[in-house]
Amino acid sequence: MINVLSKKAFASLALSAALLTACSGNNEASNKTEEAQKAAFNETGLPIVNEEITLEFVSPKSPLAPNFSEMTIFKRLQEETNVKIEWNNIPGDGYQEKKNLLLASGDLPDVFYNSGFTDNDLVTNGQNGVIIPLEDLIDQYAPNLKKLLEERPELKKTITAPDGHIYALPRAEEMGLVGMPNIMYINKTWLDKLGLEMPTTLEEYHDILKAFKEQDPNGNGKQDEIGLTFWFNGWCGNEGDLIGLFGLPDVPFEQDHRIVRDGKVIYAATQPEYKEALAYYHEWFKEGLIDPEFATQDVPQIFAKGKTEDPTLGSFIWWEDTEVVGTDRVDDYVVLPPLKGKDGKVAVGRSNHSEYGRDAFVITSANENPELTMRWVDELYAPKMSAQINWGPIGEIYEEDENGMLVNKELPEGVAMGEYRQKVAPGGPFVVLEEHFGTVVDMEPRAKERLEILKEHYEPHMVEENYPKIFFTPEELQTINTIEPELKEFVKQKEAQWLMEGGIEKEWDDYLKQLDAMGLQELMEIYQAGLDRFNAAE
Repeated sequence: MINVLSKKAFASLALSAALLTACSGNNEASNKTEEAQKAAFNETGLPIVNEEITLEFVSPKSPLAPNFSEMTIFKRLQEETNVKIEWNNIPGDGYQEKKNLLLASGDLPDVFYNSGFTDNDLVTNGQNGVIIPLEDLIDQYAPNLKKLLEERPELKKTITAPDGHIYALPRAEEMGLVGMPNIMYINKTWLDKLGLEMPTTLEEYHDILKAFKEQDPNGNGKQDEIGLTFWFNGWCGNEGDLIGLFGLPDVPFEQDHRIVRDGKVIYAATQPEYKEALAYYHEWFKEGLIDPEFATQDVPQIFAKGKTEDPTLGSFIWWEDTEVVGTDRVDDYVVLPPLKGKDGKVAVGRSNHSEYGRDAFVITSANENPELTMRWVDELYAPKMSAQINWGPIGEIYEEDENGMLVNKELPEGVAMGEYRQKVAPGGPFVVLEEHFGTVVDMEPRAKERLEILKEHYEPHMVEENYPKIFFTPEELQTINTIEPELKEFVKQKEAQWLMEGGIEKEWDDYLKQLDAMGLQELMEIYQAGLDRFNAAE
């Protein structure tokens, strides 16, 4: 690892010396020194280098993960490539602070792996030379990644900065799951006990929740049943599709509310459909049909409500059912297919979650061997290796079937897949395409089950457009970061207030004026400009 500050000091001395010597002779000496520092490497095939070389990587890690040097997958890579990685693993909770200190001090590693760089980090540090552009290295030394970017032009657009450079490598998992983060479940055991049919409209759903609340379906003699619960403004299990029953599915995660219709960006929380929906669901809240703690509960509290001694949940919205109600009670619940809205139509929203990320791997200016570093990371973009980087290696998570496809091994008794993956799968730079499932790797059973639910019930009704993962300019980001935090907090507070206390009709006009005063229109112009730029890019 070379300290960038030292490099700058060296450059300053070299410049002074250049005033006293012939420029041509000095340049020749500099070029020879740079060539001597670079390690010889093989441009194709393995190993990458004949003599072992060490690179220094900084990366966050989960609490359950060992140092990455102890992971089977990286031990195998070292044997195959002859490239040894010296890992500086930083616990995830403190990673951002320590990453920023390293960047500020100039004490840089060769690579930030799973970098956690924001878009502003990437552009700012790219333009000031702290990290290096990668597009030429990809073209020359990364045939696996180059092929993937040619097959997925949108992935290339996603990782390309507004200045045309690629400063970080991608991660991608095309499972088709994140676009629909909400599945609605209903207690079928209670329906049967009360002699009720599965609802198909919003009004029928209301009547069933009322019956759940008032007719003691759990039989304990208490009115402790919760009609409906959800994760308010959560990344999944949120209220977006409830609002969508009034004609405009919302994207409430982190108070985003950006939806796209016919190429135009709309802020859903200012639309008449949003106003009508909140006024309507306030009546549900007054009737006790919506969880009284919906606005303040966290995920563990939601999960606890599904596992009370006597069952208390009538209906809930979540990613999957077992997480909420547990294996002992999951058979009591079934998927509630999307309801017909107020206009008699079925519409399912599409989230703005992207299956693509652009911060997986950053090479710094301290790296003396960026070419062989790119060769090393390109090994991770081979399809079978990408699957192992994401989910875990052969022998621990997977075994190969007779066709060479990766299939899940049976886990030891009492071992949870989520926890086990943290111990054996580093994540980071990988791309698993839709067509790789069933050919390169078998989809994890829970994911496969969820995908089948989505295809049967949700995909036929899902809106076509969403807001993609756009790379804004530093100037745009500065404006966004100035306006968004206060505006989002205001919108979140008003949504919760209006659902619980009502008053949206009386306060609506003042609310719209306040949003304009806070900069909403300027924000929307930036969102629209970003979308237009993204759509126009090749």
